[in-house]
Amino acid sequence: MTNTNLDENPLLEPWTGPFEAPPFDRIEPGHFRPAFDAALKDARREVDAIAANPAPPTFANTIEALERSGRSLDRVGGVFFNLTGAATNDELQAIEREIAPALARHRNDTYLNEALFKRIDALKAEENSLGLSAEQGRVLERYHLNFTRAGAGAPGEAKARLAAIGERLATLAAEFGQNVLADEKAWIMLLGEDDLDGLPDFFIASAGRAAAERGQKGKYAVTLSRSSIEPFLQLSARRDLREAAFRAWEARGENGGATDNRAIAAEMVRLRAERARLLGYESYAHYRLADTMAKTPRAALDLLESVWAPGVSSALKEQEALQAIIAGEGGNFKVAPWDWRYLAEKRRKAEFDFDEGELKPYLQLDRMIEAAFYAASRLFGLGFEERFDLKLYDPDVRAWAVSGRDGSPIALFIGDYFARPSKRSGAWMSNFRAQQKLDGLQLPIVVNVMNFAKGAEGEASLLSLADARTLFHEFGHALHGMLSDVTYPLISGTRVAGDFVEFPSQLYEHWIKEPEMLRRFALHYKTGEPMPEALIAKLTSARRFNQGWATVEYTASALVDLKLHLDPSPADVDVVAFERRELARIGMPDAIAMRHRAPHFQHIFSGGYSAAYYSYLWSEVLDADGFEAFEEAGDIFDAEVAHRLHDFVYAAGGSRDYDAAYRGFRGRSPSPAALFRKRGFEAGRE
Repeated sequence: MTNTNLDENPLLEPWTGPFEAPPFDRIEPGHFRPAFDAALKDARREVDAIAANPAPPTFANTIEALERSGRSLDRVGGVFFNLTGAATNDELQAIEREIAPALARHRNDTYLNEALFKRIDALKAEENSLGLSAEQGRVLERYHLNFTRAGAGAPGEAKARLAAIGERLATLAAEFGQNVLADEKAWIMLLGEDDLDGLPDFFIASAGRAAAERGQKGKYAVTLSRSSIEPFLQLSARRDLREAAFRAWEARGENGGATDNRAIAAEMVRLRAERARLLGYESYAHYRLADTMAKTPRAALDLLESVWAPGVSSALKEQEALQAIIAGEGGNFKVAPWDWRYLAEKRRKAEFDFDEGELKPYLQLDRMIEAAFYAASRLFGLGFEERFDLKLYDPDVRAWAVSGRDGSPIALFIGDYFARPSKRSGAWMSNFRAQQKLDGLQLPIVVNVMNFAKGAEGEASLLSLADARTLFHEFGHALHGMLSDVTYPLISGTRVAGDFVEFPSQLYEHWIKEPEMLRRFALHYKTGEPMPEALIAKLTSARRFNQGWATVEYTASALVDLKLHLDPSPADVDVVAFERRELARIGMPDAIAMRHRAPHFQHIFSGGYSAAYYSYLWSEVLDADGFEAFEEAGDIFDAEVAHRLHDFVYAAGGSRDYDAAYRGFRGRSPSPAALFRKRGFEAGRE
């Protein structure tokens, strides 16, 4: 039902509840389109008024005015896009398809407004005489750069085409993501009692719950949620079922029919290349990376290629060991991608005397949440109090009030941990509201979204080690948003370069792997006993296990992404054929699959990582080197190191040059050799 009465639209009313959080219990899908229409109209009026201001441009009447504009639109969009990712339905998806080009049109009308750009350009030319603070200078620099990168100052014909490209790309990105979700929802593998060979009790219980939720009580369901498919591939002894599940996972977005993404991806690659040419760049990759730490595709390629050769070498040795397991069991087949996780788990048990089934009972979701909070308390003095009085968008979603060292509130944190059909796959952090202080302190509302398998009724929800790292990774992003301490929204929290934004999150992963943390929080879900010291020692000694495979599956995806966007004039690009050729060129081992194939590569086609999936590796150089600062101090919670980390990274948002921010924290530039030490490869470049 569509509600078009703006006077009764909760999205447009002041939010007066605790933390001024969105009133989820009152918001219906029908509220969004009229709210978007009203908010877009207000935002357009505000921006046009700034551009038409007859007074000479000042930082206050132009830049700060822009920072204050569109607040209603930000609020409506924050709720809407968080729901379309985590709790969508057919009505919300239809609105998303309609509103994506409208939002792109508004962005184009803003960034291609010549009168507005002239005001910003005039301020940039007079910057040294404006008496700006360092943060204000950074904000002016970012505005000027954002406008020029969008096409401000370009000829009229080029601007019109750039606007059309922006609208079309927004529509295609929405369709791409919805198609992947549709394929994930459409597939299910039902197992009977005879199909459970190798699967431990915790997986069987979770799969039974998943089947019951789909009306198949008494059976067991494997879904394409990562928390279901990956442990199944790792633990199921049924090779035929592993192959069927893996092929379904690989085929997302490539099944023909209405949800096939190949033509969408090809059109997006062409449009991106055209946009880059119109803006004077050699390729889309050159355009994309010009505003990053890497600066050039060559720098990103150098890093990716530096780990590719040692990664492949290590992976081939790992493959030989897996092939030996097959031979030892009397098998006569070659290792295939659907075998790798299963055989690697056998190898880990043989070489380190433990397996995932032994580890998982100690990794309860609730204890891992406590662990993430504890590390934040030790490092940054934060406190967390769960709130049960907030009406959230799903019964399983939880919320905590977050306080700082002095006990004052700094944020509201929302945790959405379990997989469900209405949620896209993966894990991410987002904001319902970002931190800023332009007109008084605005506290952030930050959300972490996961896709963990929910335990059976009355049972604890158990995580794999990879799940636990994911929880810490996303909470690292959340801390980046919650600890933000800047004045201007443009540079708040995670609004930083793509190859810097993963540094705070990947760094935070280190703490859950530390023995000190495991002793305190890795408690058996039935007995409450801590993880045995012998198991902790095994886990520590196996940290670099299977790193060749992990390096190859990730780096292959990053290389394909970058090379796909390096073509200056792609014609009828067939993304699957391109992917196949590039993998052959770099020598991709047949037994390993890319982490993300092009037809379902949401990071680059419906997320913000186009030509920039390399960012995770770039940030890993920083996180590997950065954690060594704590190790060198002899304390993983060293107060002095944590203080610098807070001031120069987590609290700084985008207020500093990223290289300078890292040097402020570490005292020097990062050493790439730390990455090679972390992955267990031969010593790398200094």
